[in-house]
Amino acid sequence: MKRVLVANRGEIACRVIRAAQKLGMEAVAVYSDADAEAMHVGMADAAVRIGPPAAAESYLRQDAILAAARETGADAIHPGYGFMAENADFARAVMDAGLTWVGPRPETIEAMGDKQRARDLAQKAGVPVASGSDRLQPGSLDGLEQMAEAVGYPLLVKAAAGGGGIGMRRVDSVETLRKTVEATQSMAERSFGDGSVYLERFIPKARHIEIQVFGLGNGQAVHLFERDCSLQRRFQKIIEESPAPGFPAEAVAGMAESARALAASQNYTGAGTVEFVADAETGEYFFLEMNTRIQVEHPVTEMVTGCDLVGLQLRLAAGEKLNNALDSVSSSGVAVECRLYAENPAKNFLPSPGELSVFDLPQGMPGIRIDAGVRAGDTITPYYDPMIAKFIAWGEDRNIAIDRLRDALEATRVEGPATNREFLIAVLNDPDFRAGAIWTGFVEERRKSLVA
Repeated sequence: MKRVLVANRGEIACRVIRAAQKLGMEAVAVYSDADAEAMHVGMADAAVRIGPPAAAESYLRQDAILAAARETGADAIHPGYGFMAENADFARAVMDAGLTWVGPRPETIEAMGDKQRARDLAQKAGVPVASGSDRLQPGSLDGLEQMAEAVGYPLLVKAAAGGGGIGMRRVDSVETLRKTVEATQSMAERSFGDGSVYLERFIPKARHIEIQVFGLGNGQAVHLFERDCSLQRRFQKIIEESPAPGFPAEAVAGMAESARALAASQNYTGAGTVEFVADAETGEYFFLEMNTRIQVEHPVTEMVTGCDLVGLQLRLAAGEKLNNALDSVSSSGVAVECRLYAENPAKNFLPSPGELSVFDLPQGMPGIRIDAGVRAGDTITPYYDPMIAKFIAWGEDRNIAIDRLRDALEATRVEGPATNREFLIAVLNDPDFRAGAIWTGFVEERRKSLVA
């Protein structure tokens, strides 16, 4: 494997390009017209235009990406995250073209991409799942009220093909049940091309904890510890950390073994994440979903383990045996990550596209890693996710890591679009956050104090 095409953009494209070049591989970038001068384009050994700015006409075009691979002589494709990273049809097309797909097998992506089927597979692997309903197809809601009563209120209506917090709505009573199910089905059809949904128990005081796994594709898999992603807004992650603060060690160990067993049962290949929702008060936990790709928050795991997860993905895809590299992985210290976005917290976190007239990052701060995909003078466009950079801090303990992360944000100068920098600093300074008293409703409960 000598030349890898990165079918993505922004900071994850930069991350994969760096990992490939570190291993002596050449990297090929693809770009839309909006990204012609982008950072990832300049970093790559070769770059190919694949279309106009709209993602549907560029980054989501399988034919254009495969043509770029042929044109540049790439022998592998790494999808990053988002776009087509969890598209089984794209993975098959890559393999059918005689290229190496850096990721799990298409059938695994397919199985885990259907959230209800993933629940069934998790149960078979002995992983706890929350009470839920059968699949509900659009136009067929017979017995809906009875299903909801069996699951219990409050509950979530979830798109079977959804992910990343998209296609989830809470229902507190039967009065809003049918309307919410129909609205979620409609949204799921528009977003995923599949309008089926199911009902699942909602845990009011919840922690969101995920386990990083890595599979060798032969029934062997390991876990690389947990990440706590409980700091969220509308099911979207804001801050992630490892280890999970104040959560029972035996419960985390149970999640880790459950995640490893699920990955092994699927002959999983490469990096993946098994997500759990846990009761913050009892420690009881349930399978949520499996993401068959590298995660946005993977640097948290890299900081506490010293592993290069993207490098491991590439090495495994190239045919290297990784048993020795994974047998003795341990976790040390604490890592905390936050995402700097071009968005306006005072206006309900509305995206704030525009030119980054100033973007000065701190240099030489101990324990700090910053993954960015833009530079001063670049434009945050309205076409894609408005993330500017990820800030990750490591420390011997949680207070040191949080202090370092806050200090790095305070030392960052960013002008042009509105950002969530002050909001992130407010969260990191919040006394309850500092005490580890976190849960998925934390931000909404304290919104007035966190948003100036």
